Parts: sequence; C-alpha cells; structure tokens
Amino acid sequence: MKIFPTKELAFKLNGKQSETLNRLERRTEKSEELKSKFTDKSFIGKINGNDFKIISSAYGKGALSVMSGKIDSEKGHVDVKIHKIFKIIFSFFIIIPLIGFIVMILSKTEEFSPIMILVLIGQILIVRYIFIGYAFKRFSKESLNRLRDVLDIEWIKKA
Repeated sequence: MKIFPTKELAFKLNGKQSETLNRLERRTEKSEELKSKFTDKSFIGKINGNDFKIISSAYGKGALSVMSGKIDSEKGHVDVKIHKIFKIIFSFFIIIPLIGFIVMILSKTEEFSPIMILVLIGQILIVRYIFIGYAFKRFSKESLNRLRDVLDIEWIKKA
C-alpha cells in the first residue's frame, strides 16, 4: 500500500516537439519554488530543455500535485505526485488517530479492546483513501486536463 497516491501517464504529441515546448514555455511562470501565486499563466515551475517540473497555477488547489515529465520527439510522459508540503500536512492527519489511540491507552480512560485496533485501522484508511485519495484524484485530474489543453496532446492508454 502506498501512503501517497501517484499517477504515471504517457502522451502522444499532436504537433512538433519544438511547438509543444514553446507552448509550455509561454504558458509557464518561471519559478524555482513550486508554490502558488497569482499569475495569468497556466503553470508555475521550471523547464530545462525537454524536461519539466510544474504545478498548476489554479490558486489554492493547483499546488497539491506536482507534474514532472519529459517531452520527446513524438511522445512524452508525465508523473504526478503530491507536493512535499502537502505530504507533511497529510501525514499529520494520518498520524492523529494513532496519537489518539496511544493517549487513550496510556490514560486508561477505557479498557483495552481489540475493536479499538480495528477502529484505528479504519480511521487511517478513511483518511488515506477517502480524503487524500479523493483530493489527489480530483485536483490532479484538473491539472492534467490543463496540461493536455496547453500542450495539445493525447493521452495514451496503458495496456
């Protein structure tokens, strides 16, 4: 089980590599730090040759997923991961049920019951799959759609 979800996608260029890279350059606000800020560009990040590491410029939700990838002559790929800052925040939410369980055991407010372990596991799974999983799926989909529109690419289905 991965603690934090990721996506790996491949795409096919609809035009030339130089045109695609030019569009990405024009629509990306140059920044070494991947953090949200108000801009009229579609992305914030850095582009080195045909490699890129960017976030969506949608304020507040675009920074959740970091897109890094490479654009080759006819194809390319992009890896989507959760930003390091959000990993720290989400880790805190995953650990809260464990801390509560330990405090409850040490304070002996209730007698130990094996059901408490199941409740603890259930709470951690709910945080991971419902809250973190849903947020990542939703916001990464928006960022990937924005990337597809800017680069004029088609996603390649994996077999």
